[in-house]
Amino acid sequence: MCGIIGYIGQKNAVPLIIDGLNKMEYRGYDSAGIAFIKKDKNKAQLIKSVGRIFNLQALLKGTENSNCAIGHTRWATHGGVTTANAHPHSDCSGNIFLAHNGIIENFDLLKKELEEVGHDFKSETDTEVLAHLIEETQKKYPKNSLSLEETVRVAFQKIRGTYGVVVMDKNNPDEIVAVRNFSPLILGIMKDGMMIASDASAIVRNTRDVVHLEDGEMAVIKSGSYEISGFDRSSRHKKLETIDWEDEDISKGGFEHFMLKEIMEIPSAVENTTRGRLHLGSDIAKLGGVDAIRHKIQKAHRVIMTACGTSYYAGLLGKYILEEYAGIPTTVELASELRYRRPVLKASDIMIAISQSGETADTLASLVEAKNKGVTTLGIVNVVGSSIARKTHAGIYQHIGPEIAVASTKAFISQVTILTMLATIFGETRSLSPLVSQNIIKSLMQLPELMRQFLTEREKVNTVAQAFKRYDNFFYLGRNYHAPVALEGALKLKEVSYVHAEGYPAGEMKHGPIAMLSPDLPCVVLAPRDAIYDKMLSNIQELKARGAPIIAITTPDGDEVKRLADYSIEVPKTIDVLQPLVSILPLQLFAYYSGVARGLDVDKPRNLAKSVTVE
Repeated sequence: MCGIIGYIGQKNAVPLIIDGLNKMEYRGYDSAGIAFIKKDKNKAQLIKSVGRIFNLQALLKGTENSNCAIGHTRWATHGGVTTANAHPHSDCSGNIFLAHNGIIENFDLLKKELEEVGHDFKSETDTEVLAHLIEETQKKYPKNSLSLEETVRVAFQKIRGTYGVVVMDKNNPDEIVAVRNFSPLILGIMKDGMMIASDASAIVRNTRDVVHLEDGEMAVIKSGSYEISGFDRSSRHKKLETIDWEDEDISKGGFEHFMLKEIMEIPSAVENTTRGRLHLGSDIAKLGGVDAIRHKIQKAHRVIMTACGTSYYAGLLGKYILEEYAGIPTTVELASELRYRRPVLKASDIMIAISQSGETADTLASLVEAKNKGVTTLGIVNVVGSSIARKTHAGIYQHIGPEIAVASTKAFISQVTILTMLATIFGETRSLSPLVSQNIIKSLMQLPELMRQFLTEREKVNTVAQAFKRYDNFFYLGRNYHAPVALEGALKLKEVSYVHAEGYPAGEMKHGPIAMLSPDLPCVVLAPRDAIYDKMLSNIQELKARGAPIIAITTPDGDEVKRLADYSIEVPKTIDVLQPLVSILPLQLFAYYSGVARGLDVDKPRNLAKSVTVE
């Protein structure tokens, strides 16, 4: 993995590919490359480099002219970060060029077989096997008896794994072949050519008209046409879709970093998530995406949420909300574990798969497993047309626009907002009274303004971050709704400032972690004046008695907490179930300002990718 882009058409392909690679930087990568066929259609060039895309651009002369090119940003899986391991890869003859996202599980066996018949490998990657396998397939057939499409189809019959692949042949410069199997590919339709990419951000500047490839599909892309077929050669007729955001949405908009921009967009993100779905006086959110399974929701015996990373923590918070307000048993499963267990799944269950990108490999695999066992599935995703959106029985889009920073901020809050709205639907025929539900809906509608009030004073959080920038370890503590928020806050600090942080339910401190307390271990405590405020006060007293510096997140009426804390950050007060959506804001900002204070690139944390499309 991480990002694929290809173009064939009337324009010069090289600057289009470089622009697409730059647009996919947010996904995370460690090297990049481009392969292009020169306009005389007789020569091809492959250029690769480690590090940022500007390193690759420095190797280009600026005079390259091509109508057919592919590019890739790599996030290392098989093999280290080297120029040789960067994509695209080529075969022995230098005719075949391809870029690949995914994992080829049987590459070791295939590589040995190919080496035995004389193929010379230049990299440590699993991907290079594909180029040599295509070359070897060509050798087995009389010259030009197989089209590039058919050669790829025959070669890929030997492959076991996941892949999104684009293939280009120097001897066949008028087409690109793309293949998808559990790794996303999007075809962009232009007036003067065609683009293929793994991410809509790479093509939206040039077109918003797209076709999504499904698993088991191949596309033959030419300058003015495309054909899509199944692995079984059956023709596929695809619906043309429109990307619902603009190229301007992936610019920084005057902010220093995407992460800060996206934190500042959170009030609008909540408004966009709830728009048309909430109405004053109503006791049920209107989620059109779940209408088709509403009867199953009303009869469901259990909810299972599955997700990874930040989306998992959103699910944990959703569990508290669904159980308290809808009265339905709810479990939350790490998708990376669920897919390899033998979970007890029943037809009366509802599985909710949560993924900002809609392409998270582990979450997608868990969803497919549940669906195969007869479980009704529901997706919460931000990307229209993504794999999870297409594979679930029903889905709810977040509608928050692209999230570019690797560390998720507005997507987390949008996911929890949706789970809160879902609680009103699950609770409709269960334990949720109309008056309580109406209060939740009313408070949700007021939430963006409270968030804006806090964000106008964000520099107060910067002051605290500066005061604590010398510390390398933190505890984050919360109770009830704020226990998952403590986990998410600690994750954010780890992701963008590389500071070790652990989140705990505050009541668990005395069961082991309290041994770590010292003046060198700051504790961030989430202590709004809510139903368990007094319990948190007791926990804070325990921290204070052991000399730990305390940063408190509290509400205007949290006077006792402010007296105990070394630093306090005040957030507006709302109803208990929504308070975490306000309390998380200073934690996101604290992580951001801490990373900036350490001189780090907070938008592109080391070793991380925005969309994890491999195991």
